[in-house]
Amino acid sequence: MSGGAGGIRRGDLPRTALTALAPLVWGTTYVVTTELLPPGHPLFAGLLRALPAGLIALAVTRTLPRGAWWGKAAALGVLNIGLFLPLLFVAAERLPGGVAATLGAAQPLGVAVLAVTVLHERLSVWRLLWGVIGVVGVGLVVIGPRAALDTTGIVAGLAGAVTMALGVTLTKRWGRPAGVGPTAFAGWQLTAGGLFLVPVTFLVEGPPPAIDGAAALGYLWLGLVGGLISYALWFQGITTLPVTSVAVLGLLSPLVAAVLGAVLLDQTLGPVQLLGFGLSLAAIVAGQLPAPARTRTSGSTPTPATPTPERTPR
Repeated sequence: MSGGAGGIRRGDLPRTALTALAPLVWGTTYVVTTELLPPGHPLFAGLLRALPAGLIALAVTRTLPRGAWWGKAAALGVLNIGLFLPLLFVAAERLPGGVAATLGAAQPLGVAVLAVTVLHERLSVWRLLWGVIGVVGVGLVVIGPRAALDTTGIVAGLAGAVTMALGVTLTKRWGRPAGVGPTAFAGWQLTAGGLFLVPVTFLVEGPPPAIDGAAALGYLWLGLVGGLISYALWFQGITTLPVTSVAVLGLLSPLVAAVLGAVLLDQTLGPVQLLGFGLSLAAIVAGQLPAPARTRTSGSTPTPATPTPERTPR
């Protein structure tokens, strides 16, 4: 079993690689949102990303929550999906993709702090330091000299990072019920988050926008690949790997967004951006390694970390 505060073991590398596919796919959100989706409907985009995928997962797995998991699945669905997705799309629409991505890159810092209070892990200066380096690296990659700052977009980006950090930490705290697969687990949360978004979307945005062929393709990509498949891999990784190691994989998302911007939108990657890439990749790798013993706790005498129960059947 993987420790909560330590790095991944060699046997966990394939699982880590699969988990990393989720933020790699999510890195396409910025291009899809700006180039394919109708503008001015971020809540509708979040709704179509979540609810259809969740209902498909429930239909395929035919597995529903039981007992206390009705409330837990609803809470996780609202945090990881219902609140996070509209905040993500609001930030993506109101800010340059680079600024929105940098704000989202603060999520590993939130997880590192919440792991102390929620998971009762030791405070790791190592993870906090590399979390800051990761944010700086992403900032160097994606924030240009003419980046415009919008107050609503900044608030949405930061709120999204905090919401996702809390959702990730609670997902690790509660684990996954025995006998429930990752697709069903993702389906619970996607459905709960999507149902939360239904009234909010129509109250705030009104009727849905007209959907042409390009928008339909964008929504299909976000819902099937960026929703159902990616979240199943993501939640599988959270419940079976150290939570701080998984969280730092989220830095891959803005890096992919930057690469796609350079390839598809003729955006330039200069020496500063390449330096940022190096820092971000270093932070991702460092997040998968055990923290040095001297940096794991703020006190002089280290205390053993409380192990997180593993509820996922092997």
